[in-house]
Amino acid sequence: MGKNLGIVVGGGPAPGINGVISAATIEATNRGMNVIGIMDGFKWLYRGDTRHTLQLNNKNTWPVHSRGGSILRISRDFPDNPEESFRAMIKALKALKLHYLITIGGDGTSFVAREIEKRTKGEISIVHVPKTIDNDLPLPGGAQTFGFETARHWGTEIVSNIKEDARTTGRWYFVTTMGRHTGHLALGIGKAAGSTLTIIPEEFPEKKLKFSKVADILESTIIKRISQGFSYGVAILAEGVAGSIDANELSKYECLQNDERGALRLSEIQLGRILQHFVHTELENRKVDIKIVHKTIGYELRAADPIPFDAEYTRNLGYSAVKYLMKGGSGALISFYEGKIKPIPLRKIIDPATKRTRVRYVNTKADPYEVGRQYMIRLEKEDLTPPRVAKLAKAGRLSVDELREKFSYLVK
Repeated sequence: MGKNLGIVVGGGPAPGINGVISAATIEATNRGMNVIGIMDGFKWLYRGDTRHTLQLNNKNTWPVHSRGGSILRISRDFPDNPEESFRAMIKALKALKLHYLITIGGDGTSFVAREIEKRTKGEISIVHVPKTIDNDLPLPGGAQTFGFETARHWGTEIVSNIKEDARTTGRWYFVTTMGRHTGHLALGIGKAAGSTLTIIPEEFPEKKLKFSKVADILESTIIKRISQGFSYGVAILAEGVAGSIDANELSKYECLQNDERGALRLSEIQLGRILQHFVHTELENRKVDIKIVHKTIGYELRAADPIPFDAEYTRNLGYSAVKYLMKGGSGALISFYEGKIKPIPLRKIIDPATKRTRVRYVNTKADPYEVGRQYMIRLEKEDLTPPRVAKLAKAGRLSVDELREKFSYLVK
């Protein structure tokens, strides 16, 4: 009888999960292994419950590799009593008689993977397949996390339609996208869709970002567009910008809630709505007639059918995860670099300061960001000098001195 391989999915959805499950199952089955799908992430394992599993085989996984969602579903459960729950989880994994385990997820799931390897002391060989539409895991050579390209693709489709609506109706849209810590998705969508501007958390070096600064960036761009003869535009906002704003200041405008892990639930903060109200009020007080609509996109992208890039990518990852385990490997994250499998020990992706997985931020000094920035409509130093400044002041219904006093700090 063959050895047992378990597959579990943690965190949030990302296009391509089924591709990994399918590829890993087919390769493992072809090698004579028995594949057990663990349902609902770690939810039941934390309770020591082994009843929620799905027998995986070629028949039920072959057709799903290009489907969105997860046939094993997911959960973000994080226990109130970690030590007790981790002990129950290890007991459950041993009761399932697993020899190998593939975890699919982001930073939280990779943390659990490290705990499993440490606590089973080699009894269960484990490999982690990184997924997140945020694209913020430190993979070599700038490789994307699976799901990112599909999320960017469908996000671009949505924003392109919104952009045309803005042009047709003569209004502004403030569109918030997912991206808890970083602006990879927002910037990728903004560049591909040709948005008017994109605002990401990495562009703000200050520890406590003022809400008014973000509002001023948006307002100054709207004024600049008016001075150019356009009453419409689309601004992309990474949700992580809300996480950079001082929570005390943000709480004046929004009821803040934490998620299962105690982190601020950024996806529930209506950043676009708050900024819409703030900027519209500023303009309305000066009789500048601009219509602004807010929209949040993110959940629409997470369970989409993967585009060909992610369908192929996840097949590579699923196959490679099994191949790595069969060669005696354990305790690593699977990635591809220069066309080859590159396992990265899980301990090497840990930030020694935070003890969490390192975050890959957008490099605002690198060419990809510079290109994006060059095609945005934003206030520049030259805009505050004659003759441009007079035109801007007129568009914003401000005096030249008032305009400089209000916005000059943005271009220093």
